[in-house]
Amino acid sequence: MNNKGFTTRLIHADRLINQPEFGAVHQSTNNSVLFEFKQAQELVDVFQGKQMGHVYSRSSSSSTVALQNILNHLEGGVGAITFATGMAAITATMLSLFKAGDHLILSRFLFGNTRSLSETLESLGIELSFVDVTDIKQVEKALQGNTKAVYLETIANPVTQVADLRAIGQWCQANHLLFMIDTTMTPPNLFDAKSVLASLTITSLTKYIAGHGNVLGGAVVDCGLYDWTKFDNILPIYRGTEPKMWGLTQIRKRGLRDMGATLAPESAHAISIGLETLVLRTQRTCDNALRLANYLQSHTKISAVYYPGLPQHPQHLLAKQLFRGFGGVLSLDLVEGIDPIAFLDQLKLVICATHLGDTRTLALPVASTIYFECSAEQRKEMGVNDNMIRMSIGIEDFEDIVADFEQAFASL
Repeated sequence: MNNKGFTTRLIHADRLINQPEFGAVHQSTNNSVLFEFKQAQELVDVFQGKQMGHVYSRSSSSSTVALQNILNHLEGGVGAITFATGMAAITATMLSLFKAGDHLILSRFLFGNTRSLSETLESLGIELSFVDVTDIKQVEKALQGNTKAVYLETIANPVTQVADLRAIGQWCQANHLLFMIDTTMTPPNLFDAKSVLASLTITSLTKYIAGHGNVLGGAVVDCGLYDWTKFDNILPIYRGTEPKMWGLTQIRKRGLRDMGATLAPESAHAISIGLETLVLRTQRTCDNALRLANYLQSHTKISAVYYPGLPQHPQHLLAKQLFRGFGGVLSLDLVEGIDPIAFLDQLKLVICATHLGDTRTLALPVASTIYFECSAEQRKEMGVNDNMIRMSIGIEDFEDIVADFEQAFASL
């Protein structure tokens, strides 16, 4: 099936990769918590990783494995693990792979919740350096003898800075560092993580993958490019499998099994169904976002628009090289004197909500919501202004989105 187009592979993945019973085109939802073994030795072998199988649905089930297989197929990796949320995927990965005394290089522009998690990591003795990942030289300067990994987002949320992914990937490979990329803003139809030598991709399935604002989920995919024999944090008990699986094995055992943020079978099924229209949704979303960004940048009541598709964006040329679309998130700064909360209250079609990747267009005031816990100095470092509004563009008719903006501006 690898010789087919992306959309064709995507919509037929469940029936061809997972081969559901009775000729079904979707894997059935399996709600069983426990699994029977006719021979006790089989249970022992599955527990010890000598044989494939399910022992307890907190660790795996046919429903979650079916989704994992699809996600891994789309990324061209060696395996995937699903979680209850995107933040669970990030947290489980961080706490499974790193320990006190390790050093991580993180993007200065990390999303608010991830930035909040970094404070927890520091409290556990993990050293962190926050750098401008649009500049490879800044990343290189942060290298220490105890550095284990670089973690960043493809496109930052909400100011849309684009990381120098290829340069950082090559540098990580040369220094035997894990290169972990949050691809939530750029699903696999828009971005090939292996092309920039990513070690692990982490994503919120809640957003563009599922796409309809009705289910939570997260995932980690191992792209198969990192040599885990050079990562000394893998515990001896997890080195019994093939080296390429060491990382995922430790994340599954220490992160999923021990921490328990399991994706529910019904959620896995809902995500699989939403995933089938990924290309159609993101094509429309990217088109609407680019058109809206061009409209907004010339508006007299807007002082700045942040979107990688605009030629004046600092990383526009880089984004053109990396992505097959500029994404569906844009942010804007209202001119001085216009209250972002008052403006948002005038919108009738656009929904005021804290989410992105939905079929509907959403907006929120950034500084007072998703970045409220960050200090003014931290917000300044990230490029977040007090009058900034973040928008997640949906698939509505473009003319209706513009009309809503026009009436909102007119009302002020």
